[in-house]
Amino acid sequence: MPSDVTKPAEPKPEPTTPAVAPETATPAVATETATPAATEPAPAPTAEAAPATAEVATATPPVPEPEPLPPRQGSPLNDAALDQLFRSARTQYGWTGAAVSDEDLRAIFDLMKWGPTSANSSPARFLFIRTQSAKDRLRPALSSGNLQKTMLAPVTVIVAYDPKFYDYLPRLFPHTDAKPWFTSNPELAHETAFRNGTLQGAYFMMAARALGFGLGPMSGFDNAKVDAEFLADRGWKSNFLVNLGHGDPAAEKPRGPRFWFDETCLVL
Repeated sequence: MPSDVTKPAEPKPEPTTPAVAPETATPAVATETATPAATEPAPAPTAEAAPATAEVATATPPVPEPEPLPPRQGSPLNDAALDQLFRSARTQYGWTGAAVSDEDLRAIFDLMKWGPTSANSSPARFLFIRTQSAKDRLRPALSSGNLQKTMLAPVTVIVAYDPKFYDYLPRLFPHTDAKPWFTSNPELAHETAFRNGTLQGAYFMMAARALGFGLGPMSGFDNAKVDAEFLADRGWKSNFLVNLGHGDPAAEKPRGPRFWFDETCLVL
């Protein structure tokens, strides 16, 4: 009897024997195959087996939205270009005597005109003073400090603006009737003309530098005299003057200091 009792005790290890477990655990291969099986069908079920999810995905497509728009609208200019436009560019006080042709003036304008303005209003107007007789008419309006360099400059540009720029909005801003915005609000019209005309004057200077010209912008003059002498018949108003030509490096003055970013800028 004791031997019979000990023998039934032996079958117990057989069911609990881990030998069966390795065999069922052997489908570790099955687990590995299950993993790819789960990975490969993963995209298919979302598109085929779950049409509702596919509809939601097409309703709010996260992937196509950022892709059509590139991260930047262009490539940075190289250092030589940046130097010419900004870092090495200087206010010019003397000139080499090289001429500025009508073609040069048109080329500068054709670059400048692409700069943005409010409602594409483009209120700036430009009068180019090049002949000696025109310079003699400008002379009485100039301050003493600006007289000599202006008389020697190949061209002096009167950067002006048209107070009635809004008359051209049906042509320049045709997709909406913007003219009443300004005809009904003279103060807004003046601010828009002056601000955007000033912007275009700055665009003009950068376009001139981009084409290799030197500049000497000035505000030391009598606006009323300039307006009466040159602009009254057109209704334009003068803003500032720019001497234009090929600068003489020997006449340049030492560069003045500039602010650091942290002195004048805030990032909120």
